[in-house]
Amino acid sequence: MLLMLDCKYGRTIQEISERFVVSQRTVYRYFDTFKQVGFVIENSNGYFKIDKEESTSQDISQLLHFTEEEAFILGKAIHSIEDGSELKDKLAKKLYSLYDFDRVIHAISKKEETDNIFNIIQSIKQQKQVVLKEYKSGHGKDIRDRLVEPIDFTVNYMGIWCYDTEDQSNKIFKTARIKEVVLTDNCWEFKPKHHKGITDIFRMQSFEPIAIQLKLSILAYNLLIEEFPLSEKYIKEADNQIYILTTDVGNFIGVGRFVLGLPGEIEVIYPQAFKDYLNEKMVKNSFK
Repeated sequence: MLLMLDCKYGRTIQEISERFVVSQRTVYRYFDTFKQVGFVIENSNGYFKIDKEESTSQDISQLLHFTEEEAFILGKAIHSIEDGSELKDKLAKKLYSLYDFDRVIHAISKKEETDNIFNIIQSIKQQKQVVLKEYKSGHGKDIRDRLVEPIDFTVNYMGIWCYDTEDQSNKIFKTARIKEVVLTDNCWEFKPKHHKGITDIFRMQSFEPIAIQLKLSILAYNLLIEEFPLSEKYIKEADNQIYILTTDVGNFIGVGRFVLGLPGEIEVIYPQAFKDYLNEKMVKNSFK
């Protein structure tokens, strides 16, 4: 709720009440609690927000949020605690509560994007179309409004899987390229056509996943799980400190960069197309 009140224009009591499924009287009780610990809640014609100039705490953006990778690492640490521990149960509940998609709206890297993320979440919940105002294309040459039907977020809320009503296709729109998200009254029209791709362990997105299998040395294994923690879920240990990674990737860019950075430490089992990709890259970069 504090994060929600940390905004430019403020929120109404009804909006907060509906967001957290509590009574309006409960919202006011929360406000009283916030005031007791040093926050000043400013009321401007029924729109409430935190007054940072007067509040004891001037930056709410430092409150905890866990990305999927951070949640995975913390989850492993929590579950390593002895079973039956009350502390373990409390920590697990807090982690899963913070990581719940519907509650975590401040996972984005830039605080000014918060309202856009919130509006997109509302559009998904209500199955409404939104307008991405002044969206900038990849090269920045095409800047215009886009009418879309949001489906889901990519890793760390950096992008949104959407159905583009103009192009009649599913695609990713980058959060940082959206000036403003306007929630419309129009319900989804193309739900049967909605389709989101995958985000692989190397953080690459695609609508056509490619199955790969790699044989890793212990060095490659250690570096992989350090740099890409989610990969651990797809690795099995073989004999003599050899590890097998079996997973889907969005394309060869992310995994290719990792393999090429560890010459002699990784063997590609399949597919042949990935072997060809690596050979082509090595020739271009004069690798021996």
